[in-house]
Amino acid sequence: MKNHAYTLTDNSLSAEDYLDLHRRVGFAMYAHEDVESALAHDLFDVVIKDKNEIIGCARIVGDDRIVFFIKDVIVDPRYQHQGCGTLLMNRLFEYIDAHACPGAYVGLMSTKGMESYYENFGFIRRPNADLGSGMVLFYERT
Repeated sequence: MKNHAYTLTDNSLSAEDYLDLHRRVGFAMYAHEDVESALAHDLFDVVIKDKNEIIGCARIVGDDRIVFFIKDVIVDPRYQHQGCGTLLMNRLFEYIDAHACPGAYVGLMSTKGMESYYENFGFIRRPNADLGSGMVLFYERT
């Protein structure tokens, strides 16, 4: 980490900052109004700042009791490998600890190559002997 403390702020992620972070890391871009709607319906989000600059974010979507899905863990490339992602993940788990029932499901879809990072938090790769593959559909409205 750099020689100063980063600041975490809960539930303050704006559509503008979300889209800017997506652009910085090359993630999919969405319409501004779609991002606003998505952020209005997430369970929790957290941003990390270096001084006044937002350098990362993370979100949780789900039902706030049984299912939690971690989404959009993003750190500006200039700040990667400095502990920022771990600060974000730890804050997400503080939220989950306060809301989850026993046996709750916490899921995520890892960016390719980041699987071992998430294993450090207890996530397991699928498929395995007990669980089938995780699946995804990128939905296009007809």
